[in-house]
Amino acid sequence: MKTIGMKMTSLTGTLLLGIAAFGLAVSAQAQPKIAVVNLKTVFDGYWKTKQSDATVKERQAEFEKERKKMVDDYQKANEEYRKLAESASDPAVAADERDKRKKTADSKLLEIKEIEQNVGQFDRQFRTQITDQIKRMRENIMREIRELVNTKAKAASYTLVLDTAAESVNQTPIVLFSSGVPDLTEEVLTELNAKAPPGSLTTEKPADAKPEEEKK
Repeated sequence: MKTIGMKMTSLTGTLLLGIAAFGLAVSAQAQPKIAVVNLKTVFDGYWKTKQSDATVKERQAEFEKERKKMVDDYQKANEEYRKLAESASDPAVAADERDKRKKTADSKLLEIKEIEQNVGQFDRQFRTQITDQIKRMRENIMREIRELVNTKAKAASYTLVLDTAAESVNQTPIVLFSSGVPDLTEEVLTELNAKAPPGSLTTEKPADAKPEEEKK
């Protein structure tokens, strides 16, 4: 009986060691392989982002130029109305002429109100259009960046890639500390900019460059 007990004890010990070894192996296999990337740095440094920013600035400049014309017309109409209103109340002018001038002033006032409405509509349309354009450009660029990050993560067998630029709803950093993990930022940005057109990495838009949305 003593021998059987010793054998049982030995068997139990061996079994426990086997279970422990198996558990360590499973734990090692389940341990995530993590990398990090700063998406803000990649996004801001991507040549297509700079190109998109230049396109938006061009549209903004065109909008300001057209709007200035409308405002100039508005100011001119107001000045004309002021003169017409003054002449319509001139006591030295006959009553019939004053009535005629008053009608002309009233017509000019309607023109002024129409210009006001046109300026307001022009502003609203531009805000909507530019907001949609920026959104499309950002989504297209972010999609390209994510696809490249995913490709590199899969090739290197990473189980998780964290964005070190990400912030919580309270505007606090999500990744507070990272040490010893691969940083894909420069690698991703270098590959994205590998085929950048000449001059596209500067703040000025190349003369032959087309807006990103036109290339779709």
